[in-house]
Amino acid sequence: MQPEQQLTFAIATTMAVTTAIVLGTVTAAIMEGRAITRAFDNMARQPSVADRIRGLLFVVLAILESTAIYVLLICLILIFANPFAGIFAL
Repeated sequence: MQPEQQLTFAIATTMAVTTAIVLGTVTAAIMEGRAITRAFDNMARQPSVADRIRGLLFVVLAILESTAIYVLLICLILIFANPFAGIFAL
């Protein structure tokens, strides 16, 4: 790959990673906030089932947080060990 192509590829990869990390983490954060708000509303309405709601909330938050971690993992792979570098080499 020539230096100009490497620079273009690095810029494109950086832009893709930036977009992915922003969308992946912002979406997870918004959904976590909505889940917590709804759980607290339901706990306030029905205190008798607060323990079950709390347990379910922890599971849901773990799943949402793992989504953000997977996005981070994919972005780190694209930055440091990009599998597409060999495909686009001319």
